[in-house]
Amino acid sequence: MSKLKIAIQKSGRLSEKSVALLEECGLKFPNGGGKLITECTNFPVEILFLRDDDIPQYVEQNVAHIGIIGENVFLESQKEIRIVEKLNFSGCRLSLAVPKEIEYEGLDFFNNKKIATSYPNILGKYFKENNISATVEIISGSVEIAPGIGLADGICDIVSSGSTLLSNGLKEVETVIESQAVMVSSPNLEAEVQEILNKLLFRIRSVQNAKENKYILLNSPNNQLEKIIAILPGMNSPTILPLAKEGWSSLHSVIGEDKFWDVIDELKQAGAEGILVVPIEKMIL
Repeated sequence: MSKLKIAIQKSGRLSEKSVALLEECGLKFPNGGGKLITECTNFPVEILFLRDDDIPQYVEQNVAHIGIIGENVFLESQKEIRIVEKLNFSGCRLSLAVPKEIEYEGLDFFNNKKIATSYPNILGKYFKENNISATVEIISGSVEIAPGIGLADGICDIVSSGSTLLSNGLKEVETVIESQAVMVSSPNLEAEVQEILNKLLFRIRSVQNAKENKYILLNSPNNQLEKIIAILPGMNSPTILPLAKEGWSSLHSVIGEDKFWDVIDELKQAGAEGILVVPIEKMIL
């Protein structure tokens, strides 16, 4: 029987979140002891733990069928692979930064400057699109120290909170790309492997939908039901059940977590009471 081979980062935050996602999808596998390969016990999947920079090549060569990497790694690699799913975690940005004492007035600052980065392909494309002529100094690590030691006038590196830049006397001035974790695939998968991938993607989307939505229950006077339903964005038509108290009903629906706080006051003003918001474990659309 065919197995889907998944490559994930062997250590770090992206690795932890990738493992957590697979576990939330119901996959059971031994994970520990420094293993570089493991098999699921309840799903036809084999997991390879690799360096993130190596994953695009392994996927391109079909050693691994799919991989979970940062979108920045995907773009920089320029391999013949494709994104099959954006995973909505490990968000960050690739940004340009300069010494904090510099008065930055725009992209023209970078003309005829030296910029240190581990992402020469992405940065070169960005400069070309913006008609900036700069020298790109390729550094594999510790990019932030380049301006301080006189190697470069600025840097282009991954930024999450910006604290690393500040601690090295730098400030962020331009966002080159936004990035998040993505699942990439070899462009030509065998039919049996593609079928397994489709089943895994179904599970992943169910987990993601659950995280983005909440189950809401509230009590409403019957004469206010139509008004409350109009306020409450949700899935199709809500479920309405009569309460023991005459003239009242219980309304059940699903709402996007980011939308709930926008409508809570309206719901209360319309007469909603006993509002409960409950996490959803899985959500099948």
